[in-house]
Amino acid sequence: MARIAGIRSNVQQGLDRAFNPRTVAVVGDKRAMGYLWLRSMSTFQGKVYSVQIDPNEIPGIEELDVPNYSSLLEIPDEIDYVVCAVPRQVSPHVVADCIEKGVGAVTLFTSGFAETETEEGVQLQKQVGEMAREAGLLLIGPNCMGIYNRRLGLRHSWDQPAGDAGNVGFISQSGTHCINFSLVGDRHGIRCSKAVSFGNAVVLDAADYLEYLAADAETEVIGMYFEGAKDSRRFFRVLRETARVKPVVVWKGGVTTAGARAIYSHTAALATAPAVWDAAMRQAGAVQADSLDETIDAVKALVYCKPGTGYRMGLIAMTGGQSVVITDAFEREGLEVPLLTATSYEKLSQFFNTIGGSYRNPLDSGGTIGMGFLPQNLQKLLEILEEDESFDATARGVGAGFLARRMRENPAILDSLLDTLSAHRERSRKPFIAIAHAGHLEDVSTMIRSRLLERDIPPFASFQAGAKALRRAIDYWRFRDGLD
Repeated sequence: MARIAGIRSNVQQGLDRAFNPRTVAVVGDKRAMGYLWLRSMSTFQGKVYSVQIDPNEIPGIEELDVPNYSSLLEIPDEIDYVVCAVPRQVSPHVVADCIEKGVGAVTLFTSGFAETETEEGVQLQKQVGEMAREAGLLLIGPNCMGIYNRRLGLRHSWDQPAGDAGNVGFISQSGTHCINFSLVGDRHGIRCSKAVSFGNAVVLDAADYLEYLAADAETEVIGMYFEGAKDSRRFFRVLRETARVKPVVVWKGGVTTAGARAIYSHTAALATAPAVWDAAMRQAGAVQADSLDETIDAVKALVYCKPGTGYRMGLIAMTGGQSVVITDAFEREGLEVPLLTATSYEKLSQFFNTIGGSYRNPLDSGGTIGMGFLPQNLQKLLEILEEDESFDATARGVGAGFLARRMRENPAILDSLLDTLSAHRERSRKPFIAIAHAGHLEDVSTMIRSRLLERDIPPFASFQAGAKALRRAIDYWRFRDGLD
């Protein structure tokens, strides 16, 4: 046991070096790939080196102002992290050089290993895995994109944001999903602290990265795209331990029979029976998601909403029809939409415009004078819902069509609305979300959601998405508080 603990400690120290490198070497980048890796590393705050022996590729590398060497061993510097983009049959030679050089970690971008089910691919994966394990080299992959550190500008795609810190970690067996989470998530106000695409997981598996992010001070919430683990018992144990200190949102791939076949062809991972998986997720306290959008929405609710453990919703809609639909959406997710207290109704009667509006929950605040956009009235509505002990959380619908018409009459009304909602979010002790649905004005709703995010107000594109994300966040905090 002591030996295993020592190995785990060494892995975590090695991952810290890999996620926070001072020096990076890219082996085998080429013009046909658009110099993908060297261009991606252009934002890296440390030193970048190239290893390439093809004389036809070297001029293009020199144009990028990156020093090139014919071998890792010739680089006159200690190397913390290596990206290997050579053909699979060459990869053992690169791994051997990494071992001799004392490299901290190497990502094998190269595919064509065990996922192909060919004898050569299986044997090559076994070979590089044994070499790395015997030498204590951290091998990421093969068949993956490796590490992304936004703050350091260490990227695996040249359009990923860089230069500022984030607070959300992401672990993915898919390179595409890892990149998409960082890009789409950024548009939703989710900034990655650290992310990793780990592919076939021949040496390091999901549990290793989960342990690392659980202890990472920059990471507050963790997202995952997961296909299968080599050691399921260890994975579920680490997941349970991590979820006790940080939210973990898990998007599982391969939940159908055909999907299970596909994940083996993708990363050579073995499927887990859906019933076993669901039970294990509930016991671990992980948040489950079924798509990239659901993963991003759940993470957004966990990042931006204050922790809450109650299911009773206070809702504000813009029209009677929206009041019905928003109620159905939240009730379908197991959230309650109760009536207000008598005290709250008394407060509402003092100012609520009943023509075209409703006292009931949801509050239909459109009305004939558009009271839902008048700052003083909206503030009163929000205060009443905040003070009413019948409610544990609040959601505000912001119709793009309504707001667009008001903005034509009064361009300053959006800033006024944002000021009111932002002030409420700061004062409130309850979770609060906004729902800016598009209707026929997608560009307006996109702009509104962007402006809401600037004020740290989590916006969602539909009532259903908002309800589902908030329910998942509430369920997590209930788990943390021992309520479920």
